[in-house]
Amino acid sequence: MPIKFLNVMKKESQTIFENSSIEFVTVAAEYCVFIENARDYTTASFVDKTLKILPLLYLKALLLPKFDRINDDQLEVCVTETQYEQIRQSIAKVMADKDDYLDVFVEDMVYSDQPIGKNISEDLADIYQDIRDFIYVFQLGLNETMNDSLCVCQENFEAYWGQKLVNTLRALHEVKYNQKSNEDDINGELDENEMDIDDSDSFDFE
Repeated sequence: MPIKFLNVMKKESQTIFENSSIEFVTVAAEYCVFIENARDYTTASFVDKTLKILPLLYLKALLLPKFDRINDDQLEVCVTETQYEQIRQSIAKVMADKDDYLDVFVEDMVYSDQPIGKNISEDLADIYQDIRDFIYVFQLGLNETMNDSLCVCQENFEAYWGQKLVNTLRALHEVKYNQKSNEDDINGELDENEMDIDDSDSFDFE
């Protein structure tokens, strides 16, 4: 095996196990578990927890070291269209009439001077799909594909789901603080299921 390739592998192996990489994987896994169990939450508790984990997910993605692809092979995916739709519908049911919002930071705004109608449930499901596919490949435990999955996830964060995340945060902030008719409901006390981001509760990737 060429020495140059071995050096690249050594570098990438070190990068995928840096603290910043492991912290991102941990929060990404927590996000997936949370979204998969959205049906267990009330609207108020779901909004509260989403407002906590999305900024953390964004921060951990922002702090990732730069990754470069090792292979050009297409990475495996695990989220099917049916699973995506189940996730989206479960979130939409929890959000109910608070699911819709108007967004000005979308590509379609190039062709319109009016805000575009969007759904919190669709945004969160889109983010989930990308993150869950990444987690699936990463937990296989092969250094090359772990590196490439982080690289693809990082590229998608920069070009796609990072912007979607911050747009959704604005919508969720509006739901929590600015819908006066629902203020008592949304600003209620957090229930006993409040999420605590803790390494001990994350997925086992071994």
